[in-house]
Amino acid sequence: MASIQTKNSYQVRARPKAAAAILLIGLMAIILAMAASIMIGVREISLSTLWHSLFSFNPEDELHEIIRSIRLPRVLAGALVGAGFAVAGAMMQGMTRNGLADPGLLGVNAGSGFVLVLVFAFFPKLPFEAMIIFSFIGAALGAGLVYGVAFFAKGGLSPVRLVLAGAVIGSLLTGLSQAITLLYQITYDLTFWSAGGVSTADWLQVSVMAPWIAGGIIAAFILSRFITILSLGEEIAIGLGQRTKLIRGLATLIVLILSGAAVSTVGGVGFIGLIVPHIVRYLVGVDYRWIIPCSAVIGALLVVLADIGAKTVNMPYETPLGSIIAVIGIPFFLYLARKERRELA
Repeated sequence: MASIQTKNSYQVRARPKAAAAILLIGLMAIILAMAASIMIGVREISLSTLWHSLFSFNPEDELHEIIRSIRLPRVLAGALVGAGFAVAGAMMQGMTRNGLADPGLLGVNAGSGFVLVLVFAFFPKLPFEAMIIFSFIGAALGAGLVYGVAFFAKGGLSPVRLVLAGAVIGSLLTGLSQAITLLYQITYDLTFWSAGGVSTADWLQVSVMAPWIAGGIIAAFILSRFITILSLGEEIAIGLGQRTKLIRGLATLIVLILSGAAVSTVGGVGFIGLIVPHIVRYLVGVDYRWIIPCSAVIGALLVVLADIGAKTVNMPYETPLGSIIAVIGIPFFLYLARKERRELA
């Protein structure tokens, strides 16, 4: 294990060799998982057919069309969404020093989903390029409500109070979303989207979402050194000359961009931003210059694998992606919440 030394002799644990191995192995695993996801489905596709569809495309071949028009954008959307949620969760946990922070648990996803339901109900023909902006607005609304409720609660902000406020606001916004869905008889696609899934992702969504998520991840990496210092504590960060309010503001903006772009495509998927950063920190240490890229890779791999499960658990029917990830996420959350409670006791 290596340690990175900051001014005033503060040590930051890091495992650069482990991080490099995760990035290399993770990228190879993503490629294999994406290939498997494209081949697996109601219509089985061979590896040779996949290869030819990518490098010698025949528009008259039905399987080539299925791969290019349906399965390839789906798997790319899943990888982008996983990377976006994971990096957003890592940023939230680093800047708040809250191990329970996650876009889904702190109202970001619910707020984004609520505003998108309003868009589907009142402006159904709005282009996806505009919808993604509304998704950002909703993400900010959800996060603002959660932090406002937790801040004014007796005892002020704390990790547990933030999660409780997130549960209350998330349930409220989700309930309102469901009521609007029933009242305006919005289509089945929206209902499935609300449960979380990439089955309806297309090239338009991928092309619009990709620059936002790629830009957000690059911005997060640029800010990663400052997030590492901030994660050491407010007093230490100020002592090292860091402008903590500016860093938190920029980090919050990045979280809203990543979460908003992901939710606009995949819907209500939680726990990715909770699970992945904890796994990555355990493997590579607490230097966010390694945590950010490794979280992006592991998050992308997790969602691609979960989407394979979504297609195969109840074939030929689709299982919502959010349900698959929740099977892992809920026990993990309960473990972390119990650990947090013991530490506060």
